[in-house]
Amino acid sequence: MLVTSKEMLERAKSEGYALIAPDYYDNNSCRAFVHVAEEFNLPLILSFAPESHYCLLSLEEAALIGRYYAESAKVDVALHLDHGTKFETIKKAIAYGFTSVMIDASNCDFEENVRRTKEVVDYAHARGIEVEAEIGHVGSGETYGTEDDDSIYTEVETAKKFVELTGVDSLAISIGTAHGQYKGTPVINFERLQQIRNAVDVPLVLHGGSSSGDENLARCAREGISKINVFTDIVTAALEAVKNSDSKDWFELLKISDEAVKDVLRHYYHICNCVK
Repeated sequence: MLVTSKEMLERAKSEGYALIAPDYYDNNSCRAFVHVAEEFNLPLILSFAPESHYCLLSLEEAALIGRYYAESAKVDVALHLDHGTKFETIKKAIAYGFTSVMIDASNCDFEENVRRTKEVVDYAHARGIEVEAEIGHVGSGETYGTEDDDSIYTEVETAKKFVELTGVDSLAISIGTAHGQYKGTPVINFERLQQIRNAVDVPLVLHGGSSSGDENLARCAREGISKINVFTDIVTAALEAVKNSDSKDWFELLKISDEAVKDVLRHYYHICNCVK
């Protein structure tokens, strides 16, 4: 059923596991994710990133698809707007039925990030919607560990102050992961994670989960991360499965890619301590 992310994130935080938040990009991927969640009888956060995937689905299309599968699911499913940078987009997402939204103003200075986040929090909370924000900045895997790396690690006191000033429901932090394919090797700052976990009382979120290493992610889940975003590994697996197939039948290839997508989510459910 369609729910907000509040209770599922709080449960993950208290029980020491991380929810998986895969980005869907079409009907097939959305259906595949929900089927795996039902297979494991586990909650799911269905995420849609409008500014990355607008060429595949409009926000309204994504909401209709996501709501259909979430409302008919046998498990709890939250419909989450990922990396919303525009207030107008976030307001539309809420109107279309998203139950959780992210305001990403992490490229702004602290004061502007607080202002924009607080604006979204006030609007969303008045409508019963949960809000995620980001402090620090998760950069790109293509520039990870190079002089062009734009990642900014989250400072403990800054995170604490940010949560107090905004009233945000969950917080994405930067501790060494990156979006997309890595060129460098991810090095997670677990000491920083522990410090932030002890300083704030809201669930913590990790962006850039793909290819960050199974042990890294398992440890993140054990030590304070309550939600891990995954996308690149999903589409990479689908592409590799199709490339390695001898089939010339388009519908068979769709089934093959769907199964590859499911396998990635199954894998992450296991390593992030969701499956007991």
